[in-house]
Amino acid sequence: MAVQVQPDGTLVSRVHSRIGLLGNPSDGFEGACVSLSLANFYAEVTLAPSAKLRFLPNPECDPLEFGSLAACASHIRGCGYYGGLRLLQAMAKRFLEHCQERGIRLPPSAGNFSLAYRTTIPRQCGLSGSSAIACAALNCLLRHYGVEGAVPPPQRPQLVLSAEQDLGITAGLQDRVVQVYGGLVAMDFSQAAMRQRGYGRYESLDPALLPPLHLIYRRAAAPGKDSGRVHSDVKQRWLAGDESVRRLMQQVAALAEQGVKALRQRDAHRLALLMNENLRLRRLMYGDAVVGADNLAMVKAAASVGAAAKLTGSGGAVVALCPEGPHQAERLWQACEQRGLACEEVVVGPALHAAVP
Repeated sequence: MAVQVQPDGTLVSRVHSRIGLLGNPSDGFEGACVSLSLANFYAEVTLAPSAKLRFLPNPECDPLEFGSLAACASHIRGCGYYGGLRLLQAMAKRFLEHCQERGIRLPPSAGNFSLAYRTTIPRQCGLSGSSAIACAALNCLLRHYGVEGAVPPPQRPQLVLSAEQDLGITAGLQDRVVQVYGGLVAMDFSQAAMRQRGYGRYESLDPALLPPLHLIYRRAAAPGKDSGRVHSDVKQRWLAGDESVRRLMQQVAALAEQGVKALRQRDAHRLALLMNENLRLRRLMYGDAVVGADNLAMVKAAASVGAAAKLTGSGGAVVALCPEGPHQAERLWQACEQRGLACEEVVVGPALHAAVP
């Protein structure tokens, strides 16, 4: 369930992180993706009735007190100036505006509330931590006001994205789609699909089609790059009609359809080739300086045992596939351990809604 109701009336929504398996970052460029909900990590938002409307800071992510000036500076270097509180506020604002624009009545009897959050998603690892918080907040608001039917699942990813865009976060719809629907989802964001229905063409796939996957990341990562900064230059070139960027992005998008076919045929070797190609095309578009030495080191760890690997998102974590099976996976874990990298088996989150194309 997207929302659980506690005995005291408190609403709790837990939204998992995600892995972009194929096609990213073309979701922000009228492309296509295959993505999965990553149950290894999650963000959780609680909505509790209260006399006044309140947004409660998370003591770890939004600290206002420190033991020393050095501790304050250390926190800012590792986490930046912004926690998740602004995401709760932006989501509440955009939710109200969305309802007002569409004539959706919010019953006054629902009353005020307090919103709080916590998260286990590693910060700036390309695992969609910000949208998980916003999506969980939206789930709680929809249930609190009883308007889940008035804002159906296909409309929710764009609503979540609009809240993030209010904060200057540059991204595509991929993360929000899979976090709304859960499970494993194929997505088409082409102009034709978007014009036809006002949102993308989404299809839920059976997670059992996936071969075993592995997540590689650094447990104590250095501060990553904001995804908006990672995407900005390529986005401007794409908008300006740069032929090279547009051609390469189309090739990236085409990998999603090929990946769905490989999944349905249970062809792990073909899927591995597609993942490697996705990374190769990304490096051509963005350049290795933007992709980053740390990310390429994780890819190299996977490649050292013959595993396929690509970025899960904008950077900070890698998804790996060992097409040769368990013995290759064991060597991958050893290679990661030798390099001080975390390596976990990917656990796919449950489907929350059925996406029917």
